[in-house]
Formats: sequence, structure tokens, C-alpha cells
Amino acid sequence: MDDYMFQSYVKECKCVTEATGFLEIFNYSDPSLNSVEEHRFRFDELPDEFANFLHRRGAFAPLKLKDGVKLVGGLRLILQLNAKHPDTFSPHHISLTHQAYEEMVRGLRLPFRSIEGTSVVGPFFWSSFDQDDEDPHLQVIFRKSDVRKRGLTRGWELMLSHSFRTGITTGYAKGTASSDMVESMKHLKACANQIMHPLLLPIIILSHDLSSSNDQKQRDAREWLRLLEHAVSMRNEVLEEESRYIKESMVDLDQINRDLVECHSQVLWKRPQAYQEIISSIGRTMDEFWALAKDDDAYGGKGGEVDKLHRSMLARLEFYRAKLKGIENYAHITLKRLTIQRAALYNIIAQKESKLGLQMAGEQRRLAHASKRDSTSMKTLSLLGAIFLPATYLASVFSMTFFNFQNGLVGPDPSPQTLTTDTGGTQPVVAPQLWIYFVITIPLTLAIVLTWRWWDRRREARYALEDADIELGIEKMEAQIMATMRKRTLSKVRTWDAGK
Repeated sequence: MDDYMFQSYVKECKCVTEATGFLEIFNYSDPSLNSVEEHRFRFDELPDEFANFLHRRGAFAPLKLKDGVKLVGGLRLILQLNAKHPDTFSPHHISLTHQAYEEMVRGLRLPFRSIEGTSVVGPFFWSSFDQDDEDPHLQVIFRKSDVRKRGLTRGWELMLSHSFRTGITTGYAKGTASSDMVESMKHLKACANQIMHPLLLPIIILSHDLSSSNDQKQRDAREWLRLLEHAVSMRNEVLEEESRYIKESMVDLDQINRDLVECHSQVLWKRPQAYQEIISSIGRTMDEFWALAKDDDAYGGKGGEVDKLHRSMLARLEFYRAKLKGIENYAHITLKRLTIQRAALYNIIAQKESKLGLQMAGEQRRLAHASKRDSTSMKTLSLLGAIFLPATYLASVFSMTFFNFQNGLVGPDPSPQTLTTDTGGTQPVVAPQLWIYFVITIPLTLAIVLTWRWWDRRREARYALEDADIELGIEKMEAQIMATMRKRTLSKVRTWDAGK
């Protein structure tokens, strides 16, 4: 079944191209024969080089040893370091041709199930023994893939198969430039004398993945959180580096909200619980390996070099487990404090929105009263216009008896606008009592204007009292709402000294 499913999954995968090389490390009972070689395959010049490496033919044939010299341990890896194709770690993608990938897995006795792990998320570790009782192989899959960043996939992958009969570990390793695979290979070559243990490379990769940068990110997140706490609580002791949250004497709530989200994501970077499971899985695999290897003379037995290395690696796993436990507790406190600050920020935003709503309501009330006044003023103007309409005013003036246009007219059809004079000319006739009109009109107009002015001042004074009452009512309403919100907030937060 495994063989059939492996072929089916390989056919479904898309192929991408990556630079491919190899690494060979062999240790012999004669240390002078030990070798470490790393080169790139020359597919154009030597098309059969890849197949020769897989089957140990030609230049890769086993070394002919002298009598009494034997192979102690070896490591043979296909390498694709600094993988650059944007889809190299996308689900259902392989970085070799279908034929080459299948030939590699079969030739190096790698786990068939590895092709089914191209879509796994997060850190992943799996191990098992194959079903070959004559030459059992411990098979390991250790990988981590991530989402795209700047259009490129990220991650690394490691497949291993360790033969208990030959002591040789074969495998396939691939990683992007953002991974630590290149550094891991440097450390592996520096520890070439210890490659007898098949879990050496996974432990090295794990040590790089759990480097001090993980601890530093938690420290940076806690420092970031401290700045956010000062900004949210609006403490007086605002430091210089916290001024980015203050703009024109106002707290930038949008910036604080964005930073809270970023700080939260940084705390969750490389979640400790996931790596604790990885460490537990690696520990179980090491126990299974040593259960078969401790009685094998090829591994030196109890007290040998492999046993010492095994115990050292177990101690390192315990160290990482304790370290991750501390990070987990540290991150838990940071997340709780972030939750508190987020709730406080939402409370501040709600208060500001309520205050803004009150201000808008007050402005609307003021606008309503201003509209009312404008309508009253328009009524006054309409009244004055109706009283002193020019046409009515002129008609009334020229219809009075003070103007006598009929006196002294000559001719059959004299003009009503002129009178004939003694010299033969014409001129209008105005009654000498015209002063009576002005004597009555001017005082009456003054009386009306003064009366309107007096009435308008009384109206403005009444409006001023109404405005004062409106402002006082708005302020009382705002103070009452803010006091109620503060009372509810303080009654929920101030609990540390409740029992004193």
C-alpha cells in the first residue's frame, strides 16, 4: 500500500528546479581515512552522477579497506541548500523530476510517507522503523514550512534513513535562505566524528531553530508591551521612546491598536507548546534507536562514544524542554497583560466615542436653537417689510392732499404734473402743510424702531439664558455619564487590595 500511495502522490506533484549537491562523511577505525566531501552535481557534464551517488557506483563506490580497517559510521545526504524557487515549499511540489525523486527515495531507503508531508503546517517530526527485519532502517521526517513572505515560500525539510547493519545514515535535506540549514551543515561537518548517531543532524537543526533569537523576541515583546501599557494608562512618566504614541498632546489610539496586534503576533512566534511536542517525539525516537543499538558492538555498547553522545543529546533535549517551559510561562504572562491593555484600550475608545456622541448631540441642540432664532428674525424682517413696503409707502404719500397737482391748470387737457406760471411757464404746486407729514412720520418710525430694538434685546437676553441652561444641562449629562463609566471600570479593576 505504501508503495502504491507513494507513486500516486509523486505523479500528482509539480516539479521545480533547485541547485542540488551532496555531502558524504565517512568515519573508519583508521582515522586517517576519515573523509568529508561536499560538492554540487554536474548534471550537464555528468548526467549519470546523480544515479551513481544513489547506488554508490563509479566515483562514489565504497572505499576498499585494508585488513583490520572497518567503517565505523557514515552519512550520505542529497542537499538543496538556499532553495530559491517561489513554490519550492508549496504543497504538492518537489524540487526534483518525478523520476529522480522516486529514484532517490528508493535508492536511499527514505520514508515513502515523506511525499504526503508536503502540505503539513508548522514544525513536524515523525519517525518509524521500516519492515525490513534483516536490515532495519530507522526513518525520520523532520520539516517545517511557512506561509509566503514577499512572494516566496519558506521552510526546511529533512528526510533520514539509518541502517543498523552498515551504520550509514542516508538522507535528503533542503532549505530556503531564511532557514538555518547552511549553518546546520557547518556544525554537522564540525561534528563529523559523531555522525554514528542518526539523530545528530535533527538535534543540530533543532538547536538552531530554538536559538537565542527566540528568547530575544519574547524580551522585545515584553519591552514593547511596557511602552504600550504606559501609553494606554496615560501615565505622567512618559519616556522619550514612548513619544511615538503622542501626537499634538493627544494619544494616538490607532497606532497603539496596531502595535498591540503586532506585539501579540510576536509573542506567538514559535509557539513553545509545538516545539515541546517535537522534543518529546525526538526523545522517544532516541529511546527506540538506543534500544536496538545498545547491544550492538558496532555502536560501542554502554559507556562507548555513541552512548556518551546519546546521553549528551538527551540532556540537551531536557535543557530545551526546560527552556521552552520558561518561555511558555513568560509568553503566557505577556499575553494576559496584552489582553488587559486591549480591554483598557477598547474602554478608552468607547469613552471617547460616547463623549463625541455627547458633543454632537450638544451641537445639534445648539443648531436647533439657532435655527429657531433665525426663523424669529425672519418673521421680524417680514413684518417690517410688510409695514414699510416701498410701493405702499409711495402710493400713500402721493395720494395725500399735501400735493395738489390740480391747482392753476390751463388748457383743455392740462397735464396733471405741471402748472402754468404768470410768465407762461409751468411748475408743481406743493402745499405748505407738508411739514405735518414729516412731523408725524419721523417720530412714528423712530418709535417703531426703538420698540423693535427694545423687544429684540429682551429676546436676546432670553436666548442667552436658554443657552446657558442648555450648556449646563449638557455638561451635567456628560459628567454623569463619565462618572458612571469610571465607577463601573474602577469597580472591576481595583481588586488587589479589596481584602485589606
